[in-house]
Amino acid sequence: MFSLMRYSQWQHCCRRALSMLRNQAYVGGEWRNAGSGETFEVLNPFDGSVVGRVPDMSESDVKLAVDTAQRAFTVGEFSNTTAKERSDLLRGWYNLMVKHAEDLAQIMTMESGKSLAESRGEVKYGNSFVEWFAEEARRVNGEVIQSPVRGREVLLLKQPVGVAALITPWNFPHAMITRKAGAALAVGCTCVVKPSEETPLTALALANLAEQAGFPAGVFNVVTTSPKNSAAVGKLLCEDARVRVMSFTGSTAVGKILYRQCASTIKRLSLELGGNAPFVVFESADIDLAVAGAMASKFRNTGQTCVSANRFFVHENVHTEFVDKFVSKINSDIKMGDGSREGITNGPLIKESQLKMVSDLVNDALTKGAKLHCGGKPLPELGPLFYGPTVLTRVTKEMQIYNKEIFGPVAVINKFSSEEEVLREANNTPVGLAGYFYSKDISQVFRVARKLEVGMVGVNEGLISCTEAAFGGIKESGLGREGSHHGIDDFVDVKYVCIGNVAYQS
Repeated sequence: MFSLMRYSQWQHCCRRALSMLRNQAYVGGEWRNAGSGETFEVLNPFDGSVVGRVPDMSESDVKLAVDTAQRAFTVGEFSNTTAKERSDLLRGWYNLMVKHAEDLAQIMTMESGKSLAESRGEVKYGNSFVEWFAEEARRVNGEVIQSPVRGREVLLLKQPVGVAALITPWNFPHAMITRKAGAALAVGCTCVVKPSEETPLTALALANLAEQAGFPAGVFNVVTTSPKNSAAVGKLLCEDARVRVMSFTGSTAVGKILYRQCASTIKRLSLELGGNAPFVVFESADIDLAVAGAMASKFRNTGQTCVSANRFFVHENVHTEFVDKFVSKINSDIKMGDGSREGITNGPLIKESQLKMVSDLVNDALTKGAKLHCGGKPLPELGPLFYGPTVLTRVTKEMQIYNKEIFGPVAVINKFSSEEEVLREANNTPVGLAGYFYSKDISQVFRVARKLEVGMVGVNEGLISCTEAAFGGIKESGLGREGSHHGIDDFVDVKYVCIGNVAYQS
């Protein structure tokens, strides 16, 4: 009886989620098809089934979205709304997200393949950015500065930059939109969102809720494109002078292309790009705690996160203990399969190219002498895009996987003997997003936290993302920060106002 009740509840949730699905883009407060009438399929990575079709919008379609966003900013005067008005709109959007949290999670699992548990976690995380920026909207204050000259008042104002283009990835289709859009909308910018072609349905569901929340037409727009049109649309958003800020989350390679394309209009840029996170276990570490952190950091979203632990460095005196406990934990805790089923922890990889890349990297390492502790192959019996959780040791620099961002469920574990050695190896990469290390030595904690060349450090902790903290990297991992009170910085201009000849006596 209990299982029948659970099944009935699941069916009810699925029906509600399906009612939120949209098969049109959202531009200027209207649900629109592409001008060409063309569409593309959205597939469930679990089994390749079609879960929806959305418009394949071209440059002319997206230009219309920029037009309407610009009108909403100027003629529609969204830029002149009060902080309280914007706060109330964001609060209403947040309340609807909370009300429809399960629906959003169901949609996300359908198009991304991640487990319902992970989707629910992302929805809660993504919602928190809208809640945060609803509150932060009323704290975007300027400054009154002491003038060096009598009879002058010196002010610094913070004003919205204008239209914001937000290009978001498939691995966090909810949170990467809300983290950007929440900040942009809080200060009075209007938005054109281009979600990944793999996961547009979550973005359209968010647009549905934004419409219900009462955002004026043209303030929040979502355009959908297939791979055929994606590059041209991205180029248009970069080169259109009316778009004043480009915020992109994705690979470093694509980020560099967008950086170059934005140069012609000297556009504001926020780039959250690739990572190659080191995970260091020092001799003094609590090994059980380190294993728990490794599980969370490495296998979240089946390893498909930019802050995922990618290169493990374990002190030679605790290496065997860590590897044995890590492999045991993997075998006992990870349950791969259809993400819509309760109890599943991990779903498939997102697409065939991702599976091939992971397979090729592991095969190259094994061919050159790496030691396999678990996994090491696809799992076609579960579905076409599953790859088993894998642990490799004895990996050398000649192997392609040694210093590459894997973006899959593969842990490469290296030995080290000294702090100086591991810092040299950990920092030997052109990117620097996140890093993790475990140690009970308080002096070492402060020393290593400062010396790791990354934008974010987890000390004795494997999950570090939260709304209140500034998210972002250094080196080739990007520009700017998202979340926290710093999240609004990329969406405001600071204007200096000097008022002269002020008479202080009548």
